[in-house]
Amino acid sequence: MSESRPPAAPLPFYPARPPAARLNPTLPVPPAPRPPRPDWLKVRFPGGPNYLRLRRLMRDLALHTVCEEARCPNIGECWEQGTATFLLLGDICTRACGFCAITTGRPRGLDREEPERVARAVQYLGLRHAVLTSVTRDDLPDGGAAIFAETIERIHALLPDCSVEVLIPDLLGNWAALETIMRARPEILNHNTETVPRLYPRVRPKARYERSLELLERAKLLAPDRPTKSGLMLGLGETHDELREVFADLRAVGCDILTLGQYLQPTPRHLPVARYVPPEEFAALRAEALAMGFAHVEAGPLVRSSYHAREQVEALAARGSGAGPHEA
Repeated sequence: MSESRPPAAPLPFYPARPPAARLNPTLPVPPAPRPPRPDWLKVRFPGGPNYLRLRRLMRDLALHTVCEEARCPNIGECWEQGTATFLLLGDICTRACGFCAITTGRPRGLDREEPERVARAVQYLGLRHAVLTSVTRDDLPDGGAAIFAETIERIHALLPDCSVEVLIPDLLGNWAALETIMRARPEILNHNTETVPRLYPRVRPKARYERSLELLERAKLLAPDRPTKSGLMLGLGETHDELREVFADLRAVGCDILTLGQYLQPTPRHLPVARYVPPEEFAALRAEALAMGFAHVEAGPLVRSSYHAREQVEALAARGSGAGPHEA
């Protein structure tokens, strides 16, 4: 007969671990699956003959475009039409914004021959409107303003009838650097506010909303006859009231042109999309912004800062807008 054993002691009770707790908080959080894009955000894969020709030109001249570096969804449409946004000052940015796919790191020097190559590319393409932007170069004393100015001047020298639009970083508030750019007489000065002030710590951690507004205001004071422009991404968690406040702030500093587009998460490492804004909501926001006094508003899910940029210039010229500061 087997020996009887005392009953086993009850197992200790461990409360269920809260879902948010993690066994090892130092391990990376697995990214949440991205929701499928609505039909209105689907675009054709690029590959037409003009697209391929422009891509070869960029490689031959060792130039960069924001279309490629920022993974713009409109690259197929724009490049097929022979338009591109040139990315100055290399392809490495000193900032790490939560929305941007451009590589972050330590830039490698400064290419003094870049302005000439960009101007030659604009001449080769026969552009009537050239758009220049750059990575943010906080490592440079002037933020790259001299390169912007020289590129504008070289394009104007080679193609006097070609208008030039510049989309510039905030230059860390170096207003002498802004004067350098404005003295070169770009036809449009663009600086994006990107989102509403409440979201800046997550979306633009090294930027300041007030600094962006001051840049646009100073640019208008330096060249009252030159339109200023700014853009915002929607779908990051902003509210309608917050957007209206930003519209009002932009008008108060004389901003002429506004672009509104849908934020698209470039990789799982970047900020997630809070929601997809339907086309009819973009149309309503466009109407509100025009009623507040903007001379031109480009709004839609696929709109980006330089999307239909040439058409914006033509629309302003047809309306006779942008010839002076607006009253808020």
